[in-house]
Amino acid sequence: MPKDNSQEMFPLVDEQGNIIGAATRGECHSGSKPLHPVIHLHVFNVAGELYLQKRPVWKDIQPDKWDTAVGGHVDLGESVEIALRREAKEELGLTDFTPEFLFSYVFESEIERELVFVYKTVYSGPITPSEELNGGTFCTLNYIRENLGKGVFTPNFEGEIERVLSLSEEKN
Repeated sequence: MPKDNSQEMFPLVDEQGNIIGAATRGECHSGSKPLHPVIHLHVFNVAGELYLQKRPVWKDIQPDKWDTAVGGHVDLGESVEIALRREAKEELGLTDFTPEFLFSYVFESEIERELVFVYKTVYSGPITPSEELNGGTFCTLNYIRENLGKGVFTPNFEGEIERVLSLSEEKN
């Protein structure tokens, strides 16, 4: 069974995103909570449905939960924008999309602290989930809202989805 590379290097950042150091994935997920940057890309289709990925059971954080279409760590030496494109290609095979930055925030759990850069896109091309995921599907917004708080989604997805939907509705 695959597993996350605990020796992978991540940048450490302050709350404004300025790089202040580096640490391994293992250190970042050990409970010591050094702040490290991640990206989330919410992928909508033209019908207004939202694509969700199913996290595999082998993930070290939130296994077997539904989550943001694309989510991943920014690697050491990589910009947020490069990480967004790399993760979109690695996880879903997306290469031709226009990301729109929505907001950033600090997410903290029992074992980690992340500076999350949240983007959205409307995409109608093919989506091919990689082996990094346990599949995915487009969901109606009603389905998502009906299942919030039921342990179906990751806590960070639940914490940001209403803000994403609110900002998306304002711009449409």
